[in-house]
Amino acid sequence: MKREYITGTSDIEDIMFVGVEVEHTPAHGMTTLFVAGKHDIQNIIDLANINNCSHIYLGANQSFTYKDETDITEWEYLVIGLLKEEFHVTLDIDIKFYQHILDTLSLFKDENDFILMLSVKIPYMEECLNYNACLKLDDTDFNATNPGVWVHRIHELKSLDKFTNWEQYKSDTPI
Repeated sequence: MKREYITGTSDIEDIMFVGVEVEHTPAHGMTTLFVAGKHDIQNIIDLANINNCSHIYLGANQSFTYKDETDITEWEYLVIGLLKEEFHVTLDIDIKFYQHILDTLSLFKDENDFILMLSVKIPYMEECLNYNACLKLDDTDFNATNPGVWVHRIHELKSLDKFTNWEQYKSDTPI
């Protein structure tokens, strides 16, 4: 992913950088160590402590990968280890990986300091979606695993108090 930092534009994929969480999650406003790619847990902990980060954002820059169970075990190990160190931890995954990692996610269901960021890509929203467009939180089949479905109008989900402009990401500092 090519993106801008305070030091300029970079397309380095395995990078860690520090900034304030600008997305409107429970960690909004926290000093954050953003981790793109998988890194050694002790290195993550050390960099977070050196930079006074209380929040660690794993899978930054759309870097979460899922190839097999080994990948999931490595992400799980990182989350567990960082939660034990009392960091707030976000794991950012593309929605396409969600069903592959349900067992792992269930481990963190009751963790107050864990944030799952489900990334749903919807390109060209302004150009293609009208006022009536909806997002449906559905089930795998009729009455399969959820008590029903939830439907949200996309227009209502796009409120300004939840919006993060691309400019706000530019103050992050690679380390």
